[in-house]
Amino acid sequence: FACRSPACYRLAGPSGPFRVFRNQLPRRNDTYSEEPPPEEPPPGPAPAPPRRLGSGAALCRVCGCLGPRSCGRCRRASYCGPEHQALDWRRGHRRSCGQHAAGDDSADAIPEHNEFLFPEYEILIEPEEPESPADNNEDEQRAEDTSKDAKEQEKLGAAGVAAFQSLDEETLEAMAKHETEEEKIFQMFKKQVAAEPEQIIRYCRGGEGPLWVSGENRPEEKDIPNCVCGAKRKFEFQIMPQLLNHLQVDSLGESIDWGTLVVYTCADSCGGANEYLEEFIWKQDYSMGCT
Repeated sequence: FACRSPACYRLAGPSGPFRVFRNQLPRRNDTYSEEPPPEEPPPGPAPAPPRRLGSGAALCRVCGCLGPRSCGRCRRASYCGPEHQALDWRRGHRRSCGQHAAGDDSADAIPEHNEFLFPEYEILIEPEEPESPADNNEDEQRAEDTSKDAKEQEKLGAAGVAAFQSLDEETLEAMAKHETEEEKIFQMFKKQVAAEPEQIIRYCRGGEGPLWVSGENRPEEKDIPNCVCGAKRKFEFQIMPQLLNHLQVDSLGESIDWGTLVVYTCADSCGGANEYLEEFIWKQDYSMGCT
């Protein structure tokens, strides 16, 4: 969960305005089949879409949660509370309220509030392909190009040496070392992402650590709190910056932003199926030296 407002992303703290919760069911449960659905649709005509249930719990038109509150005018639109009722009224229910005939399901459908909720998508899961020999050849060519660029930069830099005369040699060495290490980390990030530019989540529970965008602002073991059950948390997945391309968050001229969001979860997977447990998320931004 996250706020859509860019102002909230300037808050202090490793998590910023993000919160992450875990809920899990055993493979055999009363809600879902223990066997995964087939990857290919069955032959024949596509089945008709299921009709909306005429009974059951009323859901909030804004967020889809339980909606015990209803519109006092049409008595058809349901809401979880006065805040979402007021939001939906401003976003268009004032114009459509009472205009739908009996039996028209569109009056109960949850509308798209793009200024409040993120859009929904299907996520496709694919394993990461191992590096091929052709990639190594590209790396060698890239190294040659980098060497040429370094020589050109050295020529250009000679003209600006006078600007750094006031800095001592130790300071210059420290600055150069830091920039080189940051560039190496960011180049490694770009190389890994280049194989699948559309990836939005990298999942690797119990395996290798996250793919960092920077050497700065990385958590140490002491920075990751234990679960409420007392077990340690370990890296499970990270959310990539490519997801920002799909969230429709830059309509006001400024956007929320992150380099990567890293999620750590309980190593013992504690808790039952009927509750949500908060886990730990770490927000890392791009460093100033990333280009």
